[in-house]
Amino acid sequence: MRSGRDEYSGYGGFMRGMIHVYTGDGKGKTTAAFGLAARCVGHGRRVLFVQFLKGGGAESGEITAGKRQLLGMEVMRFKEVHPLFDPAVDPKILAETVRKDFAKAERLILQGDFDLVILDEINNCTAQGLLPVDALLTLMESKPQNIEMVLTGRGADSRVLEKADYVTEMKKIKHPAETSGLPAREGIEY
Repeated sequence: MRSGRDEYSGYGGFMRGMIHVYTGDGKGKTTAAFGLAARCVGHGRRVLFVQFLKGGGAESGEITAGKRQLLGMEVMRFKEVHPLFDPAVDPKILAETVRKDFAKAERLILQGDFDLVILDEINNCTAQGLLPVDALLTLMESKPQNIEMVLTGRGADSRVLEKADYVTEMKKIKHPAETSGLPAREGIEY
């Protein structure tokens, strides 16, 4: 029986990096990705955590903790904000910004210096037409083979799901925002 360590090739990634998709309307996609990042860093591996559409306001608790505690995790947090959080956002300008930010992240990923790359909220970007799904599919195909990749966000395209090795759907059954109007709470929802 082969151990999981056989799949790891040292600095620069896994012998075969797989693709994970965390999607659905339930809570926990970013949190699950962060948990995987912490596990990877705990084993001495390098992680790139790229956040799209979360640029307004305070950082999420995961990112703050990662910057403070996880040596080996690099964070790219782009400044664009989703119209849900700021109705004044111009969708055309937002799409242009997302595409430029994606290109920056793509260049860094293709250098192959990370073991795990997380593209947080990237599925939202493609689902809402802010980034062509073909751009994401091309990156999935062209990423260095030793990099593990995680794609989070609602509305993952069926072609992305087909190309992925792991697909997890977070399903909302009940949420206090709907049942009692409770707003998102720091430390719990972000």
